[in-house]
Amino acid sequence: MSFAIIQTGGKQYQVAVGDEIAIEKIIGDYKIGDKINIESVILKDDGKTTELGAPYIAGANVEATIVESGKLDKVMVVRYRAKSRYHKRNGHRQPYMAVKIEAIK
Repeated sequence: MSFAIIQTGGKQYQVAVGDEIAIEKIIGDYKIGDKINIESVILKDDGKTTELGAPYIAGANVEATIVESGKLDKVMVVRYRAKSRYHKRNGHRQPYMAVKIEAIK
């Protein structure tokens, strides 16, 4: 079984053909059903040979299709200092894209 390790949004993911992963939203005007190419492939393995990039493999890419787009659950950020009546509360929802891996080249 072949797999690859890609980097997107400052994180690394191990992917294989058919996997569906949630990644940070890619900047641009993308819609559900659009195809994207991820060219930052760190490692590629086809079951017989393993290629390792320094830092990326030249000419390698992973093709994916956008399945879903939205925001994750809210994360509450709280700042508090004892004995000073200081507290602040803030919420954050991170945008994401769910992509399905179509091919590893």
